[in-house]
Amino acid sequence: MSVEADKTRAEALLLQTIGSEGSVADTYEFSLANGLSHELVVGVMKSLLVDAFVADTERSTSFYVLKDEAKSFLAQGSPEIQVFRAIPAEGVDRKALEAAVGAATLKVGQGACMKNKWIRLDKADGKFYRNVEEVKDEVTEMLRRVEQADGALSAVSNDEANTLKRRKLAEVRTRKSYTLSKGVNFALQRKKQAAGLTKEMLDGDAWKKETFKPYNFKTMGLTVGGGHLHPLMKVRAEFRRVLMDMGFQEMPTSRFVESSFWNFDSLFQPQSHPARDAHDTFFLSQPKYCLTVPEDYYKRVHDMHENGGFDSIGHGRGAFKRETSMTNILRTHTTAISAQMLYKLANQPGGFTPQKYFSIDRVFRNESMDATHLAEFHQVEGVVADYDLSLGDLIGIIKAFFMKIGITQMRFKPAYNPYTEPSMEIFAFHPDLKKWTEIGNSGVFRPEMLRPMGLPENVRVIAWGLSLERPTMIKYRLNNIRDLFGHKIDLEQTRSAKLYRY
Repeated sequence: MSVEADKTRAEALLLQTIGSEGSVADTYEFSLANGLSHELVVGVMKSLLVDAFVADTERSTSFYVLKDEAKSFLAQGSPEIQVFRAIPAEGVDRKALEAAVGAATLKVGQGACMKNKWIRLDKADGKFYRNVEEVKDEVTEMLRRVEQADGALSAVSNDEANTLKRRKLAEVRTRKSYTLSKGVNFALQRKKQAAGLTKEMLDGDAWKKETFKPYNFKTMGLTVGGGHLHPLMKVRAEFRRVLMDMGFQEMPTSRFVESSFWNFDSLFQPQSHPARDAHDTFFLSQPKYCLTVPEDYYKRVHDMHENGGFDSIGHGRGAFKRETSMTNILRTHTTAISAQMLYKLANQPGGFTPQKYFSIDRVFRNESMDATHLAEFHQVEGVVADYDLSLGDLIGIIKAFFMKIGITQMRFKPAYNPYTEPSMEIFAFHPDLKKWTEIGNSGVFRPEMLRPMGLPENVRVIAWGLSLERPTMIKYRLNNIRDLFGHKIDLEQTRSAKLYRY
């Protein structure tokens, strides 16, 4: 018989039983009596509940389930009865008894027989002898009563229940079933209900003859498919957690527009540097210039650019113009924020104190867009300011950070940066690509950048940075950055993307 046929039969039997007897006392007993699975009966019951044909009361029934050892007792007798029966009137030594019943049965059965004084061990000849002629296998009889009563707890006394528990022959389980009675819409046969009101029903009188399915206001609605973090944000959250665990403090980086002074000049980057050209930087047309910069600091930066200092010759006379410094741009790196934080650190009340800063935010470059470049991307930057730091400290911190995100094979290569000396490119071995890949840049900030800020001469500042997009593309196996960032990304990818550890 098909499942649908069983459901139809179960529904008819339930309604007939409730109609004639007033209720179904126990759905489990009902299913056994009618040769139906309890799961199917409960499913039909829930359907009838929705239409208010029946009302239900939940009930719980505890019962015994015999374990495999107990089932072997029922087939062969308990260990003690097996041992007793294996001992002849003339006695038997231990070796022969073990061969007859088995070591495991003898181990359990001998102890029980001795406790019940059914047998004795004669120390003179080393044989076991019976003390009585007949015994009763009470344990097996108890198990048989449980089996015949379908596991009912009432089949055994409290002492017998303790025996079952102690000898681990049965376990108590709980079964959930239901008592059913008539609902407000009870009928012996269920009429198909209309799912909703239609225009055709309203055009005539058909709606008057229909029975409508009531709305279930308690049912759960569809899960809203929202609230998924973008893969970039997942990786950003992981990086942010790692840096905070390392004791770094997050810098406020919510300002996308910066003056050229903070973005370039404060970093001792020449005003004639190619990176400051319109081909690499976005300049604002309105407002074109910033309103103000710290004048005393501006004068020290101006002097450093033109005249040098601290063993630097500077960039030469006439190389620094205020109009260029005050020009507004979209920041090309978050190091502009790092410069402002270091300036505040140098001039805070009480003087300099060692600090560790980090930022993860968006930066902008006027570059040609292709599969690996966009006009905007996210920069991860770490800065440490302390006394007498060295290149070794920088390498140690970089290794500690990357090891925490799962990158263990690293190399460093000397490089040039306008505002760090010495400088290093960071390479990591990518296990999927099977090659060394550049993942970041680093260096020690130049004295020409730090001394105009007011930092003491024995203070060193080490820094490193990388883009957020590159490691994210590698881990999510994307070849085109536009598949990761922008208005054309696949939303399904955002929903299904997992957080990768590196």
